[in-house]
Amino acid sequence: MAGQIREPTLDTRDRVKAAVPTSVDVAIIGAGMGGLTAGAYLARAGVKVAVFDSHYVAGGCATMFSRGTSERRYHFDIGLHYVGDCEPGGNIPRLLEGVGVDVSFEEMDPDGFDTIVLPELEFRIPRGREAYRERLVETFPSERRGIDRYVRLLAEVEGFVDLMAKRKRPGALGVLSHVALKGRLLARYQNAPIATVLDSCTQDPVLRAVMLGQSGDYGLPPSRASAMLHCGLANHYFKGAFYPRGGGQVLADEMAWVIESNGGAVLLRRAIEQVLVEDGRAVGVRVQGRRQDPTEVRAKVVISNADLKRTIDELVPGESLPEEWKARSSSLEMGGAIFLTCLGVKATPEQLGGRAANYWEFDSTDIEGLYAAIDQGSLDPRCTYTTSASLKDPHTPDHAPPGEQSVEIMTLCSGKAEHWGVDPSQVLGPGYRRTEVYLERKQHVEDVLIERFCTRWKLSRDDITFVESASPVTHTRYTRATDGTGYGLACTPEQFLKRRPGPRGPVPGLYLAGASTRAGHGIVGAMSSGFQAAWRVGQELEVDIPDVLSRD
Repeated sequence: MAGQIREPTLDTRDRVKAAVPTSVDVAIIGAGMGGLTAGAYLARAGVKVAVFDSHYVAGGCATMFSRGTSERRYHFDIGLHYVGDCEPGGNIPRLLEGVGVDVSFEEMDPDGFDTIVLPELEFRIPRGREAYRERLVETFPSERRGIDRYVRLLAEVEGFVDLMAKRKRPGALGVLSHVALKGRLLARYQNAPIATVLDSCTQDPVLRAVMLGQSGDYGLPPSRASAMLHCGLANHYFKGAFYPRGGGQVLADEMAWVIESNGGAVLLRRAIEQVLVEDGRAVGVRVQGRRQDPTEVRAKVVISNADLKRTIDELVPGESLPEEWKARSSSLEMGGAIFLTCLGVKATPEQLGGRAANYWEFDSTDIEGLYAAIDQGSLDPRCTYTTSASLKDPHTPDHAPPGEQSVEIMTLCSGKAEHWGVDPSQVLGPGYRRTEVYLERKQHVEDVLIERFCTRWKLSRDDITFVESASPVTHTRYTRATDGTGYGLACTPEQFLKRRPGPRGPVPGLYLAGASTRAGHGIVGAMSSGFQAAWRVGQELEVDIPDVLSRD
């Protein structure tokens, strides 16, 4: 049965005009997937919840936007392009089912949901770690030993993650026993970057580039990316890659409706100026005024799903912030940034490859050099990530007008405003969009991405029916993310696992959710962080939140 995309802004008017309550049980800053998941679990448990966001659509990175007339309508995803482990029992289905939500997922090509395109070859990443190993060995037969070592580490990381998800927590002794018996590589590389792992496996530059082909999912060079994160992400997709039927905003919409149908509120265009702290405890939030003085909302508990650096540096009053958190903020390293170009294309699915797949295309096998150029502020794209919701979601024809396909092309780039010719003080307002330097640099990146797309699929510019692009500065404006990152804290060894903040914030009564927390970045990380924050808040408020993420 064909589906239909719900207009992203259909609920905007009501959520913008909704009255700000004077008090709630829990005030949540940020309507990204972390904040919405936390709000849904708490609201369903009978807690009075209000979620505040400065954007006009709820969902954070998991939103869509639409353009065109009612007869010729385009819909594009901002940040949800694919997710892993979505079959029954997977993390995302369990998080959704825990609040009574049922979302259908379309599986992407199991023989190659991600295609790595290098000058030397194309490599399809299949579903299943063993199938991946077999394809690597087939492609690089002389590298079997190093491939087996790498795949063994992948398996050890998955075993460790499964152990930690058991309902009966293993404790320190259980963890040590597991590592000693089944995790010798894990013990050696748990605090290492992925480059160190690959150094022990192979010196073949093409094989290394294939193994690093999904690095855009975390936006760090191999010398800086946590080996644990790299392996965990790969394992996530080996369980299958999926796209939600009806578009990427379905998850956000469903969670927002759970909040509202259980007496909570989702309030848009309502930026938070400050967390209210009294006697050392968070007691509410101050909402940015709109034709009126700022409104104070009292709360028993506050959850911040906002950017971590902004939470620490701007939202919590400096005099209330413990010294260790001040020191932590000054040393935080944020993740990378992305430039997004959305296209309407007059083409058949077959002309775009005919597969529900993503394409990671690199100009060379020097992945480290790619990131070095980005750090230096280069805006000359050296890699692209291309995906089409039209191909991933064939039961929903509304992604583009009849006879056309929707396409999203991304490239890694610097998120620093100054590299885009923008003063950092301008990024939260629309004025930068009129500056000549910014427009020239944005146009340059867009032109390169379109040219690369047309070259790969043997199309012409005349086949492009719609174009709109967003830079990292755009991302900052809408989400208030530091340096335009959608990844949160950089997942370096120094900022991974227990070195990231957990749900408890810097002052009592303040909890944290989002991509910078211990749950990790991406859709599943954000949703997990929201659940974990809700579970902790439930303990404080003596409300039962079912532990849906624990496994027997």
